[in-house]
Amino acid sequence: FDSVVMRTYARFPIAMTRGAGCELWDTDGKRYLDFAAGIATACLGHAHPVLADAVSEQVRRVCHVSNLYYIPEQGELAAELVKRSPADKVFFCNSGAEANEAAIKLARKHARAKHGIERPVVISALNSFHGRTLATIAATGQPKYQAPFLPMPDGFVHTPYNDIDALRATLDRVERAAPFGLRKRKRLAAILLEPLQGEGGITPGDPAFFRAARELCDERGALLMFDEVQTGIGRTGTFWAHEQLGVKPDVITCAKALGGGVPIGAMLCTEEANVFVPGEHATTYGGNFLACAAGLAVMREMERSKLLENVQARGAQLQAKLRGLVDASAGVLTEVRGMGLILGVQLGAAAGVTAADVCGAASNLGLLLVPAGPQVVRFVPPLIVSEAEIDEAVGLFEQALAQARGAAKA
Repeated sequence: FDSVVMRTYARFPIAMTRGAGCELWDTDGKRYLDFAAGIATACLGHAHPVLADAVSEQVRRVCHVSNLYYIPEQGELAAELVKRSPADKVFFCNSGAEANEAAIKLARKHARAKHGIERPVVISALNSFHGRTLATIAATGQPKYQAPFLPMPDGFVHTPYNDIDALRATLDRVERAAPFGLRKRKRLAAILLEPLQGEGGITPGDPAFFRAARELCDERGALLMFDEVQTGIGRTGTFWAHEQLGVKPDVITCAKALGGGVPIGAMLCTEEANVFVPGEHATTYGGNFLACAAGLAVMREMERSKLLENVQARGAQLQAKLRGLVDASAGVLTEVRGMGLILGVQLGAAAGVTAADVCGAASNLGLLLVPAGPQVVRFVPPLIVSEAEIDEAVGLFEQALAQARGAAKA
């Protein structure tokens, strides 16, 4: 494997071979309880019959023709997303990074076409994560992702998350960046935010901060854009995480759970923000028959199985159990954060281990977890997870924490 595949991931020494529901088995036959879900992607779990039937039946009919032609399933999936959002139009692509790239291009075109802004700026948050393309790592407020690829594209400025005064001050600096800073100049194209920062440590947004961002955008005719790549499609207990903040965006990006594991991304926007014309943005694969069959299967199964209700119930159960561990940990664990079934446990200084250490110990015990930064252990199981599986996972996590700490002291 390593002799022919680029080493862009520090992989766990596990090779998976099959799955069912919230379980996976490796090539040695070892069983794992999956609370990583392909990094919040396998929303229906593994080998779900509805998803499997939908994609297999679709590929027998037609898989791909390109966007030179109308694809009925693409229109159906777009209608399902519009029905569940404040958006009017959808652009389909293949990943979260591509969805955010589309949003950034849309914001720049909107700023130029509607407001005559020649040097548009997108403000995003420190500790954010928006993807791995050059534009999206420029938007990402974490220098560690940018350092190997400097110089970054310009037109991106970062501000502290959930800090209203800092956001206003950041915008003031952007607008005074005219010659000598003697007068303000309209430069804001968009504010791009995650309703809950995922890779940045599972930090939920403050509704007041998001309301302030909405007001600042409205005052300037700029776009408020929400990156729901990890939080969208039911992960938080509502279809979109921003529903819990009470603020409506102009643009939403999503991917991950949208296809249940089949690659697909989408950028949604209101009619007012819909400024692309043919030739300005495109994709060969985006929204093809196969991907949209998967997306439609996810939408219909979510409704049929009332998955949002399960996310709310199992999320509350998981949060309560993890908080019980925090209360009994004497500072080893300090906090549980998140919404629904995207939860993070903060390791305290007394833990003496990193999140990667704990996730490694958990995998040895048969539980798959994901770090969210150096000191946060992330729980993102499939949305179909059961009450018994939540109990099992918390028990294994407690053992993994003890084993990781024991190994660090040895």
